[in-house]
Amino acid sequence: MSTAMLTTATLGRSDLEATRLIYGCMRIVGTWNPAEVDAERRERAKASIRAAVEAGYTHFDHADIYCRGMCEQVFGEYLAESPGLRERIVITTKCGIRFPGDPVNDAPHRYDFSKQHILDSAAKSLQRLGIETIDCYLLHRPDVLMHPEQIAEAFDELHRQGKVRHFGVSNFTIAQLRCLQAALDQPLVCNQIPLHPNRFAAIEDDTLHELHRLRVTPTAWSPVGGGMFATGGRVPAEHADRERLEALLATLDAEAERLGTNRTAVTLAWLMQHPAGVQPIVGTTNGERIREAVSADGLTLEREAWYRIYLAARARKLP
Repeated sequence: MSTAMLTTATLGRSDLEATRLIYGCMRIVGTWNPAEVDAERRERAKASIRAAVEAGYTHFDHADIYCRGMCEQVFGEYLAESPGLRERIVITTKCGIRFPGDPVNDAPHRYDFSKQHILDSAAKSLQRLGIETIDCYLLHRPDVLMHPEQIAEAFDELHRQGKVRHFGVSNFTIAQLRCLQAALDQPLVCNQIPLHPNRFAAIEDDTLHELHRLRVTPTAWSPVGGGMFATGGRVPAEHADRERLEALLATLDAEAERLGTNRTAVTLAWLMQHPAGVQPIVGTTNGERIREAVSADGLTLEREAWYRIYLAARARKLP
């Protein structure tokens, strides 16, 4: 199977000195309600984007459902205000999740990988972002009713028309990814999966090893566990597994102190050190934390340090 790792060269930006981290735009407008996106929220969103650009992020992750398209729209406004930026960055976005009431009142929440929905969604994302081509277009969550041949037709059309350069998936199992890839002419370049020190099934169930073998890049969403594993993060008082998680945070902090860095960097570096080439998606809108995360790129943990964190996360001995 001919597939390709998700790199700036793969995505047509080989001239960039890019961080391997991806900036996630899900939270930039600070709400899921489009009616609440006023001028102030727009400016705060643009400040977050600016902080990411200045910190060295060159890959930006979107989805059509993020504030029902408003995150894409505000990002598009920022691009229009920043001459030359489009040529220096990679843009990923996703489709396939449909809200209740779309397009009729009694329609349920569902996933939709029909050919027409993929084509329509791509057209709307391109318009909101104000761009001619999406660098990487992902199917957001597996549609139980997906027909790989219909998806292949949609992908072929988008690629032929120059509207999408590369394709990937999000939250797919290996079996689902294989099923789809078998019908496609284009290689799937990535699979977005949940991955952090308290959600590491992909490390133990061979998902990462299989993605590595297929040369499909794992991109990790929620890599710091919603902030718990970021610098200053805490375990919620009511958490049922609080004792183990506090021990894990202590281990991360000890490694950060040993390396003269911060907990965020250690957490992200721990993920990035896996041979599968994990690329974390950083979703904070805090400028300081956006910059802090970049220090993970280039940080190498000793094998012993990596395993100390892994054992603390497992809270049980290796076989």
